[in-house]
Amino acid sequence: MRRIYLALLLSLSALCARAEGERAGDFDYYVMALSWSANWCALEGDARRSPQCDASEDHGWILHGLWPQFHRGYPSFCQTAQRPPSRGMTAQMEDIMGTPGLAWHQWKKHGTCTNLSAEDYYALSRRAYGTIIRPAIFRKLDRAVKLPASVVEEAFLKENPKLTPDSITITCRKGYIQEARICLSNELEPVPCGRDVIKDCTLKDALFEPLR
Repeated sequence: MRRIYLALLLSLSALCARAEGERAGDFDYYVMALSWSANWCALEGDARRSPQCDASEDHGWILHGLWPQFHRGYPSFCQTAQRPPSRGMTAQMEDIMGTPGLAWHQWKKHGTCTNLSAEDYYALSRRAYGTIIRPAIFRKLDRAVKLPASVVEEAFLKENPKLTPDSITITCRKGYIQEARICLSNELEPVPCGRDVIKDCTLKDALFEPLR
């Protein structure tokens, strides 16, 4: 019995160690998360008084992050010899990420696991963002609407013929469309998402806010 207990403890310790601090560069593919800025602002950005939500901004689908992913689970906060990004580097990502703070957080949690320098990680993130056409139809909304989450996925598939239904998933949060998550290879080509990523929102009446 004592041996079983010790074996269980060792197994749990191994699982916990896998959650954070893995070896940089050890992952299977990327998940690029695109967040509809107006929905994020309605959910939490306005309450934080985030500059991303200022009326002068014109953010649509912003880059939440480019995340190294395992086929099951993902690495985070990896040990790396790479230097952290400068303020100038994070500021340069504001146009597609909304705020320098988000750019910094994404490097710290996810970028450290790529084994890339901060400069190269941001450059790769920008390249990934540029590979996907964000459907222009959502920028034409002049009021909040309710729609099936599947409509958002279909719009991305129509604009991006290389994408397949198993390489993109739409997530929801508190009744809002939250993100479009697209699975990409190391060469930034669409690949099938793992089972823990491909969890489509099934709402038929998800909220979608217009541009601010």
